[in-house]
Amino acid sequence: MATSTLMRSLVARRIGSITQLSFNAPLQKTLVTSRFASSYFTPAHEYVQVDGKVGTIGITDFAQSALGDIVFVDLPDVGDEFEKGESFGSVESVKAASDVYCPVGGTVVEINEALSDEPGIVNTKAESDAWFIKIEIEDDGELGELMEPDAYKEHCEKEAH
Repeated sequence: MATSTLMRSLVARRIGSITQLSFNAPLQKTLVTSRFASSYFTPAHEYVQVDGKVGTIGITDFAQSALGDIVFVDLPDVGDEFEKGESFGSVESVKAASDVYCPVGGTVVEINEALSDEPGIVNTKAESDAWFIKIEIEDDGELGELMEPDAYKEHCEKEAH
């Protein structure tokens, strides 16, 4: 709810800035576009942040908290292809080892090399710097089967109790 209010406020300010630009430069045509990355989640606590046709995938803060101190992350190679729900790697912690599943199908275009040397950053920056892979999404229709942030928050609250 707070996120929606914040987004509406930011959009309103952005539109105001665009309107100001248009009135201050009547002889110039100003075209401003902005893209917001959208986030989606699986019940198993993987996320995908979508920007155009590229999805950045990792595990959520909830997942890293449940796993404990992360000591190893196994990632695929660039160019590997995965279907939705297929395991693409694993995470090992002092408590357990767990497979990580692809929330959407596609081809790996980048892996987070930093996780090889510093897997522990997953514990501090799970949903930002500690992403696992970036994929070119094959079918963005699969995103509709995932949870949006508010639904995921509710899912985590239910799991915690």
